[in-house]
Amino acid sequence: MNTDPRLRLSPSAVNEYNNCPQLYKYRSIDRLPQPPSLDAERGTLVHTVLHDLFESLAKDRTPTTALDLLPLRWAAQVSAKPELAELISNEKEWLDRAGSLIRTYFTLEHPDTFEATHREMHLENDFEENVYLHGYVDRLDIASTGEVRIVDYKTGKAPKPGWEEKALFQLRIYALLYWKNSGVLPRLLQLIYLGDGKIVKSNPTIAQLESTEKILHHTALDIFTSIEKNYWPPKPSRLCDWCFFKTICPAHVS
Repeated sequence: MNTDPRLRLSPSAVNEYNNCPQLYKYRSIDRLPQPPSLDAERGTLVHTVLHDLFESLAKDRTPTTALDLLPLRWAAQVSAKPELAELISNEKEWLDRAGSLIRTYFTLEHPDTFEATHREMHLENDFEENVYLHGYVDRLDIASTGEVRIVDYKTGKAPKPGWEEKALFQLRIYALLYWKNSGVLPRLLQLIYLGDGKIVKSNPTIAQLESTEKILHHTALDIFTSIEKNYWPPKPSRLCDWCFFKTICPAHVS
């Protein structure tokens, strides 16, 4: 149980608040329970396999090794959340879909040619006196020359042209955290989309990270204002059709 009185900000929390303050309230303030999301659980499974792939020797980081890990990691996931078994009507189709995403990964990177310096790296910072900023990076690679690459796996499809900046915001928060903690500006941010086999890359600048920091300060202030006034305006969008809380949301309940 978290007893830290500070506001906890993460890339997902910031994105959630900016997309819909009402959803943020349900999840982060009220902490309402919700059932597992199959898309999220598939993402967890694929992330776990790619994480554990780098436990193998470089020569063994092959599609076969990764696919062999798949049923083992899924069994562990179901063991931790037994309710998942009831949600999957056809386990073979479920694992085949996850396997397809993993095969796509090997068309985008060659994991036998480099070492993953950090996986699931926790970055944190006392951002403000009453704000704790943190996040988990899928992978952070440090080259022998000292250059840093931040990598995030996505099991969905790449954003449409013009929407890349919004997608990169999450990685810029990670880059900001790493820069503030180490004094090193990451050289490359890389989003790997396994849903359609595309990669979005960006070379962050100090100006971009400073702009990201300002946005985070503004978002924290807005959240504190929402808490003080108990004002959580919903922002209806197409995403509402996938929201578990739609049946209780004031934007949809007459």
